[in-house]
Amino acid sequence: MNLTIATTVFAVGKYVRFLQDFLETAEKHFMVDFNVRYYVFTDRPDDVPSVNLSQGRHLSVIQVPGSNRWQEISARRMEIIQTAIERQISREADYIFCLDVDSKFHARWGAESLGRLVAVIHPWFYQATRDLFTYERRPASTAYIPMDEGDYYYAGAVFGGSVEDVYTLTKVCRNQLEEDARNSIEAAWQEESHLNRYLLYNKPSKLLSPEYQWDDKKTKTNEVKVIRFSSVIKNYAEIRPNV
Repeated sequence: MNLTIATTVFAVGKYVRFLQDFLETAEKHFMVDFNVRYYVFTDRPDDVPSVNLSQGRHLSVIQVPGSNRWQEISARRMEIIQTAIERQISREADYIFCLDVDSKFHARWGAESLGRLVAVIHPWFYQATRDLFTYERRPASTAYIPMDEGDYYYAGAVFGGSVEDVYTLTKVCRNQLEEDARNSIEAAWQEESHLNRYLLYNKPSKLLSPEYQWDDKKTKTNEVKVIRFSSVIKNYAEIRPNV
């Protein structure tokens, strides 16, 4: 089908240090033999490492502003991805995955992950009951989910699908984030809270297990046979502009 897969990552501030491992492991494991376009959003374009890319794989660096608050960087992701899809990605890719840069690939991630709207069950909540999900519980927020609703708790570190479907997701979440900002409210987990609200009423067509977004701080469990992609251990107090 000659598909092209877009991959967005945010390497803002000190997070740029994770980019080399992300890209080098992606070249080994992520969508091998597909056309892949990496879109790196960063406030430090001069610090983007040079990584040898396989044939049919390209990297674009898009400069974005930094911030003194990591929450603001998180909240603006939906807006920035929506704008990039409008300006560039919609003409260059068929599918898109929006991934966290402070992560590494460990095993094959291929065509089995493709779908119109793709989400991953959060590794810390896949065994939890719904009442323990850290949804936004304040009715004043547009990300609000009542205690008796919700299917899964989805990881904000990985979501994707067709470029068209992800565009709709980012546009809706952006509008809700901006409405909350006008009302002086910030959802509990910024864009992840809004992502969970969106996916509650717009069900994913493809649901991936936590093997596609593990956390290196979490002990591997019997249910997870293979870890394909995981968040690396880091010192948040050192890499975030505020904690």
